[in-house]
Amino acid sequence: MTGPAALPHAPPPSASVSKILTWSVVDGPGNRFVLFLQGCNFACLTCHNPHTIGRCDHCGTCVPGCPSGALRQVDGKVVHDAAVCINCDACLRTCPINANPMVRQLSVAAVLDLIGQNAAFLTGVTVSGGEATTQLGFVAALFAAIKATPALRHLTCFIDSNGHLGSKGWASVLPVTDGVMADVKAFDPERHRRLTGRDNALSLASARLLAAAGKLHELRFLLIPGETDQPDELASLAAFALELGADPAIRLNAFQHHGVRGVATAWPRMERDGVERAAAALRAAGLRRVSMPSVWLP
Repeated sequence: MTGPAALPHAPPPSASVSKILTWSVVDGPGNRFVLFLQGCNFACLTCHNPHTIGRCDHCGTCVPGCPSGALRQVDGKVVHDAAVCINCDACLRTCPINANPMVRQLSVAAVLDLIGQNAAFLTGVTVSGGEATTQLGFVAALFAAIKATPALRHLTCFIDSNGHLGSKGWASVLPVTDGVMADVKAFDPERHRRLTGRDNALSLASARLLAAAGKLHELRFLLIPGETDQPDELASLAAFALELGADPAIRLNAFQHHGVRGVATAWPRMERDGVERAAAALRAAGLRRVSMPSVWLP
């Protein structure tokens, strides 16, 4: 009696990539290759990359407004021709679902090749988004391939995440991950739902899990005037960070209008003195590793 037929091997994972930076000094430690994946499980009102939230449904709304003819509809699909694209981003402003028709579908091998071309100048690789963990299989496969490639294994592998991922998901990727920059958008549950469209329970649980695993590189918190800069939010942030132990690194970011759409365009931006007051309050609560934005928009 013969045994069951062997299952076919699953195809290597690929990713929907919105943008690539071959170097960055603000997406983790050192100089980093950054991969921005398309798609997010949050709908933050303050998102400065809202075109990374949705996934193209090929409606074609963006095609007529493309000044260079880089977008066409072929067999019901929107096709992007990078060779004639002038990177004006008119399509991003036109899209009704916050998607990016210029997304590239890249394999692990293709990304490894791009990293290899820049490896001599790099400290590591960061996968961001959108939300990187919505394409978790690709992230795990990419990081595993980096660790297995002699010319690349010196690079650290980081994830920039909103933390909306369960413990099983983290277990699948943490063995090949060196660090995570984890966002907490707000501590009050209702405020978090209003700002992001999601509950904050998973994000808080993820930060605890990452800290316990020694993989929490920093906890990131966006200061929004009248919202997350309030005393109750700062007190909750301080208490939560102290609960994590080992004096975690806290990075305060300031809400700005760059890229933002919708109701938040009418909100006041976060000024430097407000960030400085928040940082002082956190330090007074016992947190020593509190950092602020290194660049301020005029």
